[in-house]
Amino acid sequence: MNIESLITDLALILILGAAVTILFKWLKQPVVLGYIVAGFLASPHFGYIPSVHTTENIEFWAQIGIVVLLFTLGLEFSFKKFVNVGGSAIVTALIIIIGMMATGFVAGYMMGMSSINSLFLGGMLSMSSTTIIIKAFNDMGIRHKKFTSLVLAVLIVEDLFAVLMMVILSSIALNNSVAGGEMLFSVSKLVFFIVIWFVVGTFLLPSIFNRVRHQLNGETLLVVSMGLCLGMAVFSVVCGFSLALGAFVMGSILAGTSYAERIEHVMNPVKDLFGAVFFISVGMMVQPEIIVEYWSPILILSLVVIFGMIIFGTFGMLVTGQNLKIAIQSGFSLTQIGEFAFIIATLGMSLGVLDETIYPIVVAVSVITTFTTPYFIKLSDPVYNFVEKKLPKRLHFLIDRYSDEAESESEKKALWKSVLKKYIWRVLLYSIILIAIALTSQKFFIPWLKEILPDWWRLVGCVVTLAAMLPFLIALATPSIKKSESNKLKKQKSRINAPVPVVILSLFQTLIAIDFVFYVFTVTYSMKVAALFSVFVFALIMLIFFKRIRKRLRRLENKFFDNLNERELRRSGKKNSLVSGIHLAYMTVGYDCPFVGERLKNSNLRQTYGVNIVSIQRGALTIPIPGGDNRIFPGDIIGIVGTDEQIQRILPDVERDEQKVTAPHGNFGLHNVELSETSPLVGKSLAGARIREDLAMLLVATQRDGEYTQPYGGYIFAAGDILWLVGEKAKVAALK
Repeated sequence: MNIESLITDLALILILGAAVTILFKWLKQPVVLGYIVAGFLASPHFGYIPSVHTTENIEFWAQIGIVVLLFTLGLEFSFKKFVNVGGSAIVTALIIIIGMMATGFVAGYMMGMSSINSLFLGGMLSMSSTTIIIKAFNDMGIRHKKFTSLVLAVLIVEDLFAVLMMVILSSIALNNSVAGGEMLFSVSKLVFFIVIWFVVGTFLLPSIFNRVRHQLNGETLLVVSMGLCLGMAVFSVVCGFSLALGAFVMGSILAGTSYAERIEHVMNPVKDLFGAVFFISVGMMVQPEIIVEYWSPILILSLVVIFGMIIFGTFGMLVTGQNLKIAIQSGFSLTQIGEFAFIIATLGMSLGVLDETIYPIVVAVSVITTFTTPYFIKLSDPVYNFVEKKLPKRLHFLIDRYSDEAESESEKKALWKSVLKKYIWRVLLYSIILIAIALTSQKFFIPWLKEILPDWWRLVGCVVTLAAMLPFLIALATPSIKKSESNKLKKQKSRINAPVPVVILSLFQTLIAIDFVFYVFTVTYSMKVAALFSVFVFALIMLIFFKRIRKRLRRLENKFFDNLNERELRRSGKKNSLVSGIHLAYMTVGYDCPFVGERLKNSNLRQTYGVNIVSIQRGALTIPIPGGDNRIFPGDIIGIVGTDEQIQRILPDVERDEQKVTAPHGNFGLHNVELSETSPLVGKSLAGARIREDLAMLLVATQRDGEYTQPYGGYIFAAGDILWLVGEKAKVAALK
């Protein structure tokens, strides 16, 4: 890599990006569109200004941009949040992918493409762009709206399905059939990777951060965060996945810690820089001659993407129980294709099954749909208002159906749902950990033992492996249901005796645990020995070690869930009890907090919410037991003492941050107005005119007979005076 050309290319695209985005901001257009235009201007396809020397240089920076963007996305999208919206996201993503693949295949076939090209085209058109949507949401200041979290969940599920899709497409391209075993292995490996690192990261990282919290200033936190991000990205590639997936996983792990807001804050400049490079690199792929030659397929496929995503995205959200407004907003946000379309196209070309002309066509479609994305997001609200007015009365249940369904759910159904959810997660989590131990032993530990202990490797390998698996075997075999939940199920009137399914679930857990013991004996000895001893050894383990290990395991589980919910626990104070029912919670003040900027003595917090503020942390400054004259500002972390109900009541108000912080409007500035003889200000004093209070303007100077004077309260206005005012131009015009 030529370092000089690398820096030269980076300088060129950033200078062009700065100039074009300033122009786009002046024109009040989305910044991401300016980056794409800057990329086209910097590319060799636009020959009127100097262009980049090597496109590989820009691809290098763009890959870093994707990694950083996905990492920061993970910071705002924890695993817990993903699980809460996971069902809706998975079903919606499946509907979109299946629907768009079928639509793309039909469109390609009708345009004369071969079956394999049409299939790859359907795969390219089925994935919305995570990075483009994130940037659009950020630029428009709507990241805190409800539908955005659902859209981001769908995007992440799509990215996970993209890995599976690439395996399927590769199998079809090479074998003209789907290799079921290879597909199952790919899915299992993906789940294994995510769960293992989720468990390890959640258990270790919050504890480590809390131990070294006094050394974690902004600089150190940035270095640590980037190190963890890039380290996980590299490990993801080693495991056969993408850099972006690893970065997202690490971001999601850190999202559950109490340092998530600080990490997000220090990462923002890095994200903005490399994110800009990524979108500029997309603009560099625009080829005008290809667009001119293939304008018809490009236009058709662009319309297929836009209307297909709207239809399938909206339908998917409605199917999963979301109301009509959220469904339409979500569908209109997904109207583009992005980075995975390029990856799938590159895969097809590397396998030699994809026509070379398809790649630039897909790039052009991506650029067009990227341009239109912000406008379709803005269009979603007017479309919803129109549909709501025209919607037949028999379909009005779609408007608020989600809340109605949620309220109608019976207590028994909710309880069984909670029990089954715990059961599935327990079996999945501990099974994957046991699989990891078994595979590590089989691939690394036992071959090493064969070399150093040729006569004893079977016995030692079996004992050591089972010892490592011991706590997790007991955890897997332990019933997932609590005594309180079991008692509630017994009290409920039901045709099914409550303990029966509980016993069946517990037996199934035990059988899975015995299977792992069976596998260890099979690997170290034989299947015959495993059949004879596995049940006996498992029973011995449960008899001798169950009570001892169960207590330690309960402490480890509590530690794990405390780390998982650390951010939420800090905000609610549930694990920080002072006396019975009273907690100390820490909350970050949002820009739209109703009492931001006020003195504590004027905020009436105690009278309104019943709480007390015991500390204010502002950057490196900590104010313990603040007085009544102290003020609260956005970004402050305040310590609040109160009951559960009081804390839950004040929490949404403290963290309210619905509006985007913007620069003052362009017509806000210094203006002048000359007083006429009929002006209502003539004859009044400055104090009596109430310019600041009634007109929201500040008088900075007056001009009389060519002389400027500094106004004072008793100054009397006269006809012909020229007032120099700071305020909005429209209000100055009204004053005239």
